[in-house]
Amino acid sequence: MDLASRFYDLTWRRVRHLGGVTSLALATLHRMVTPPFQGREVLRQFEALVVDSWKLAATIAFFTGMVMALQTAYALAAFGAKLYVGEVVGLSMVRELAPVLTALMVGGRVGAGIAAELGTMAVSEQVDAMRSLGADPLRKLVVPRLWALLVGLPLLVVLANVAGILGGMVISTWELDITLGFYFAHVMRLMDYGDFFSGLGKTFFFAFAIGIIACYNGLSTQGGAGGVGRAATETVVAVAISVLVLDFFLTKLFLSL
Repeated sequence: MDLASRFYDLTWRRVRHLGGVTSLALATLHRMVTPPFQGREVLRQFEALVVDSWKLAATIAFFTGMVMALQTAYALAAFGAKLYVGEVVGLSMVRELAPVLTALMVGGRVGAGIAAELGTMAVSEQVDAMRSLGADPLRKLVVPRLWALLVGLPLLVVLANVAGILGGMVISTWELDITLGFYFAHVMRLMDYGDFFSGLGKTFFFAFAIGIIACYNGLSTQGGAGGVGRAATETVVAVAISVLVLDFFLTKLFLSL
């Protein structure tokens, strides 16, 4: 196969993949707002996907806040503005770092798990068995995971905001000799509800993208155990790219409002 044929094949496969993801997203959106609803399954997925991820989200955000405080203090010291660490850490975590890092880390973990679980069901013909019994795989498998992510990821980002600001507080009080009251006063001085909700608003788009990509890769898995591994790997890569691309466009949108 020559270079032109390979390029055409790769492009066509990407177009088909994008079309499949879009079709799955539209079908899932319809089922998410129409009965019957799988409340118990949503709760089970919430526990598996979100509750088990809070330690990861909090740990990453806490140390990110510490690093932000150190780097900010070092950079601002030359201008005599080291006392403004609180503003930089607070705005950076709430507007950008907490939503994006939480979506990247938790999305990679959750996305790979969903793709592997659904991929195993696909290659073992459990999904086909559900269809033959008259059940809807999208309503049974995809919708509960989407609802769990849409509810859970914003909660994890709120936790990450708190953890990141606390991480900055630790460095500010221990390394920079800034009092707690002074630090939190500066954190809240420039921050308003718009900053908080612009960061939180991104998470719903991130959650939907993570869930749809992971479910599509899992349900379209072929090739046995090797295919399951490829689906999980491709999901992590696709989730990371999607989150970063969405973050750029959403940031442009929210800044223009």
